[in-house]
Amino acid sequence: MTKQTQPTVVIADYDYGDVEIERAIIEDAGLRLVAADCKTEDDVIDAARDADAIIAQYATVGARAINAFTRCKAIARYGTGVDVVDVDAATRRGILVTNVPNDWCQNEVADHAMALLLAATRKICAYDRATRTGTWRWQSGEPIHRLQGRTLGLLSFGAIAQAIAARAHAFGMLVIAHDPYLEPEDVVAHGAQPTSFNELIEHADYLVIQAPLTKQTHHLIGEPEFRRMKPTSILINTARGPIVHDHALYTALKEGWIAGAGVDDIEEEPAKQRNWEPVNPLFGLDNVIITPHAAYYSDEAIRTVRDFAAHEVARVLTGQPPLSPVNAAQLAIVQPGPSSRAGTGEPIGSPHDQG
Repeated sequence: MTKQTQPTVVIADYDYGDVEIERAIIEDAGLRLVAADCKTEDDVIDAARDADAIIAQYATVGARAINAFTRCKAIARYGTGVDVVDVDAATRRGILVTNVPNDWCQNEVADHAMALLLAATRKICAYDRATRTGTWRWQSGEPIHRLQGRTLGLLSFGAIAQAIAARAHAFGMLVIAHDPYLEPEDVVAHGAQPTSFNELIEHADYLVIQAPLTKQTHHLIGEPEFRRMKPTSILINTARGPIVHDHALYTALKEGWIAGAGVDDIEEEPAKQRNWEPVNPLFGLDNVIITPHAAYYSDEAIRTVRDFAAHEVARVLTGQPPLSPVNAAQLAIVQPGPSSRAGTGEPIGSPHDQG
């Protein structure tokens, strides 16, 4: 097979430092790999117009890019959430979309959520700042409230949220959860009390967001929700930044509508921008902890997600069904054929947590 006729896989963007893991898998399958640094949809079109498959981390692969592709058969996501991919547009073009089942980072995200909660609740950052400037007083963190007996509320109750619930129980917390896609008995079976969205907002001492970013969840937590939360409550967001309205969060923290927050992503999603500057007003507040979309990170998790995504496109381009298709069922309806043999993955619009 000559280089000109080799099917080409384009990695639209990555922040892993290299693509050697992917290259070994792709080239071993007889395919060619091209690594790009796309930040915009125009970048994606320029880099992947004639690609046979695409792997994307943060880059948006929207309808405009998808309609510009001339031969694409698969779009693989480094991760579980597919909010950066227009899955409907891909389905209309007969393109398989794949993701990585969220157990690749389930424990990492659950641990990170609890770390943010504990750090915010126990005022770890405030104590550290005070101590470094010569203030050795337990009072520099007051008020701090006991975790045991408090209520942790989970927005969405997929596998990661269930892992968070297990950790919260170890601290003696009551766990409530809102997930309209789960039957109440399923919520109870995994260690939480089912509740309505309004009750979740009003009753949670710690509100943990672990939902996917969709049209329905974009800015789901804004000023009306913050005004209804307890003034002692703490918000934790280990999902996508745009689920929370950042300006409303800033106001809530500044005005004391809530006590604190720990977020793993902010609304502008800096990793998706080329020349991001830290001008978000949240950075000026002491009662919020912000991490750089790192909840999913461990060396082991990164290795897993890279390996899985690369193998998915290799499978599709060599005539094998992917292990975690997102739109196989929809493709089978649109164009019955090989895609209908693909395995079962998270359905489009899956309400559960993503990495």
